[in-house]
Amino acid sequence: MDSQPKRKPNAREIAARMRDEIAAGTFGPGDRLPGGRAYAKKLGVSLMTVQNAYTQLREEGLVEGVAGSGTYVRDAVPGEHGPRESAQRLTDLQGEVARLSAELTDVAERVKQLEAAVSPIEEDPGA
Repeated sequence: MDSQPKRKPNAREIAARMRDEIAAGTFGPGDRLPGGRAYAKKLGVSLMTVQNAYTQLREEGLVEGVAGSGTYVRDAVPGEHGPRESAQRLTDLQGEVARLSAELTDVAERVKQLEAAVSPIEEDPGA
């Protein structure tokens, strides 16, 4: 039995979920994203959280808001990548950043270990 309540997603996580769905073709050019209020209720988050996620997608150039109508996946602009390809590239880039971050953490740990190993040698006055 799970005693921990399910954690609610933040705006960045919601944007990532929607980006993945655009990349997978669940939402294609011209498709309307779920309405903010209903989607917020479904996820158990505030409307502001969903709006912030949609704003992030808008800033990435994947969607556009139409006043009084909703948020839609952008149509491909001639000479630019379509929203599906752009979303996939962003997802791939985020994966690469996460991989590099993990490598940097590993390098930092190795440096600490080397510093600890070298430190006693440098401090030894009898040597």
